Formats: sequence, structure tokens, C-alpha cells
Amino acid sequence: MRVLLSTIGSRGEAQPVVALALRLLELGQEAVVCAPPDFEEWARSLGIEYVPVGPLLHGTAKRPAGYVPTPEQRRRMIESTVADQFKAVGTAADGCDVIVGGGALAVAARSVAEQRGAGYVYAAFAPITLPSPHHAPPVFGMLGEKPADGSVDNRTLWDRDAQRWNVMWGAALNVQREAVGLGPVGDVSRHIFTGTPWLAADPTLAPWPGRSELDVRQTGAWTLADDRPLPADLTAFLGAGEPPVYVGFGSVRAPEDAARTVLAAARVLGRRVILARGWADLAADVASPDCLVIGEVNQQALFRRVAAVVHHGGAGTTTAAAGAGVPQVVVPQMFDQFYFAHRVEQLHVGAAHPGGELTADSLTSELRRALAPRTVENARALAGRIRTDGALVAARRLIDKQY
Repeated sequence: MRVLLSTIGSRGEAQPVVALALRLLELGQEAVVCAPPDFEEWARSLGIEYVPVGPLLHGTAKRPAGYVPTPEQRRRMIESTVADQFKAVGTAADGCDVIVGGGALAVAARSVAEQRGAGYVYAAFAPITLPSPHHAPPVFGMLGEKPADGSVDNRTLWDRDAQRWNVMWGAALNVQREAVGLGPVGDVSRHIFTGTPWLAADPTLAPWPGRSELDVRQTGAWTLADDRPLPADLTAFLGAGEPPVYVGFGSVRAPEDAARTVLAAARVLGRRVILARGWADLAADVASPDCLVIGEVNQQALFRRVAAVVHHGGAGTTTAAAGAGVPQVVVPQMFDQFYFAHRVEQLHVGAAHPGGELTADSLTSELRRALAPRTVENARALAGRIRTDGALVAARRLIDKQY
């Protein structure tokens, strides 16, 4: 079997599909990943065939707070990404038996599968992104959206969400479909999601909430086993005192003055800090023996050695922290990050920073809650319930044509 794994997004989307590609290769199948160029060098170093699509995304984390594109900018971005995807995914699909679309912005995947006569699977990385009467759609702050006030039922909100998908993506999608000899799509989100989507999220951390019109198959999170040793300077820092607090915002923008705010909060509690630069290029303002700035490292190994993890609430980071048994403070910025912040609170394994400005006082309060003995105990207990076989489950389902 030859499988194409297509995604558009940051590391939170790219790493899971790379994890699935590796599992497929281990099981004797062929896999090709079509994703943004930011991850090409890394994926190829793992022996994965890779087709880049679209522009580099790295700079998006440095956009100013509150950035909202104009309607014309949005239209051009949509037309460009759909056209780029049809071209790149179409090329990568040669000889493929099935195409997996990871995340809702993989707009071309199903159309290319239809054109090639290949199978198609849609995979979501968080329950909140799939329609359900049990939750409202995620909010797109980049589109100027605000959370619902609770006066409208969830089904109505999902109907409005479907209309928004049609307005934003329908024309660009159907232009490309017509160009390859396919008929128009009337319901864009249902076209992408299908009636039988997969949920690549841990069933304890992020369970599917219950019955809905979709037949959701939850595989577990597609995590990538990491056996890389920690850098020598990081190992030395960890060994030089009590476990520090890790702070990182991955591939999204960080709150204003995040580095100084975090340092101030940690110092109030007598904690050292490991600060991950991330795509926002965080750095301490001054050199200090109680703070180490690091690049990309093995989170699975590092998180087991820190006192708490302060992060943005991405699916991958939240799952890694949960699996390491470490308490979390989630400072959500966008989309499904608010869902994972809520789940951390619900499971009593950390704290969710409230909306509004991140200050030293507000973060100190949430860090103190996360470091409470009961929370630490809950986080350790949760670790034993987090599954690590999601990518293997998904790979076997693909091989057995259970999609």
C-alpha cells in the first residue's frame, strides 16, 4: 500500500502525520507526506518521502497581536493555498491507494482522492474541531470572531460554521475541482470531514463527547517516539538545582513580553526557568543563571524532569505533558488551544490562564495552582492513562482498509 498524508499547518499538524508515516514504513508500507516546507528537512532526515506545499509558515508567529487580514487579503490567501494544494497534492498522489487529510485546511485532499479513484480519510486532532451537539465550533480569532454568548444552541452554531466554510472556501475549491473535471461541492466542511472522520487524539485527554450525526473513529493521538538525548547544557542546567519550569509557545505567537513575565512569575515561586525559543523567537532579556534558553529538543525526555510546563495548549504539547505526568499551565492563543486549556482544568492536572493580559501576578497565581501537591499527584496519575499507540492503530486501520 502507498499512502499520502496531506496537511497544511504548523508542527501541531505536521508532527502527527510524520508519526503515522513512520509507523506505515515500519509495517512495510509506502508513505509520502505533503506538508509545508518548514518540516521538509526534518522529515527527510527520518527517511520520509516529502513533497512541500505552500510558503514557509515560520514567520506567522511574529505577526502583531490582534492581526486580522482584510477580506481581500483573505481571498487571495485562500485562492493561493487551494491552488497550491491541488498542484502539490496532485503530484504527490501518484500511485497512492489512499489519501489522509490531516486537519481542516487540507482542502484539496478529498478532491485529489476522488480524481485518482483513491480512498480518503479525514483526521481531526481535537474533538472541538468536529461538529457535535455537545460543543460549539472553535473560534477563529484571526477572522475577528468572538466566542458565542451561550444564547444560541450548538447545532445552530455549527450550521453557521458550515455556511462560513462555504462562503470562504467554496468558490476557490470549485474552481480547482472544475479544472480537473470534478463537479462542484455544495457543503465544503462536510465534503472535507466526511461522515466517518477519524479523531487522532488521546481518548482520556480529549475524548469524543458522545453521539452525533458523525460516525467518529478515535484512534488515539499520533505521537512520535523520541529517543534523542538532551543537549549537554540542558542536562547540566537540570542537574544544577530543583526541577525548573518549562515555558514554550511552539509555533504560535507568544503573549507580549512573555519571557520577562514568565521569569518574574517563576522567581516569585523560587523556580528556575527553561525558555523554549519557538517560532516566536522568545529569549531572556538578560543573561541569568536561573534561566536557560533552548531550541527544539526532545520534549518527552525534558518534560519528565521539569516541575511544570507553561505552554499555549497545542494538541501535541498538551499530550506530551500529560504523558510525562507533569502539571501544566495553559495560556491559549487561538482555535483548539482553548479546548485543551479547559480539559487541563477539568482533569485537575493544571491550570488554564484566564483570557486577557498575561501578567507576572496572573501567571504566578496559575503556576501556584499547578504546583499544588494535589495537582502534581493528579498529573502523575493521568500519565498512566495516556496512550502511545495511536499512530500504530491508525496505520493498521489503513492497511486493513477500515476507513
